[in-house]
Amino acid sequence: MTATLVPIFVGVVLPIAIVAITAASKINNDNKRSKVLIKAIESNCGIDADKLAETLQKPKKTAREILNLRLLRGCIFSFIGLALCIVGIVSLCMGIEFSADPVTVPLVFGGASLAIGLSYLVVYFVTRKQIKD
Repeated sequence: MTATLVPIFVGVVLPIAIVAITAASKINNDNKRSKVLIKAIESNCGIDADKLAETLQKPKKTAREILNLRLLRGCIFSFIGLALCIVGIVSLCMGIEFSADPVTVPLVFGGASLAIGLSYLVVYFVTRKQIKD
C-alpha cells in the first residue's frame, strides 16, 4: 500500500503544494503592498502616493544584470554538458556497450545541457551589442 502512495504523493500532491505555496506567497506580498499604500493615502500626511507606489514595486533587473545572468547560465550549462559528454565518451572508449546506462545517460543529458548552454551563449553574444554602456 505504501509503495503506491509514495509515488502518488511525490507526483501529484507535492507539485500542487509547491504551486499553491508560491501563489499564496505572491498574493500575500501584493496584499501587504496594497495595505501600505491604502494607509498612506488614508493618513494623507504629505506623502506622495505615486512615489510610494513606485518604490513598493518589485525590483526590476537592469539590462546588464539580465545579460550577465544569461552569460552565467550559458557557461554553467555548457560546462555541465561538456563534462557529461566527456564522461559518456570515456565510458564508450573503455569498452562499455553503447546501449548501457553509463554511456547513454551522460550523453543524452550532456547533449541536452550543452544545447541549452550554447543557446544561452548565443543569446548573450547577440544581445550584448544592443545594450549601451
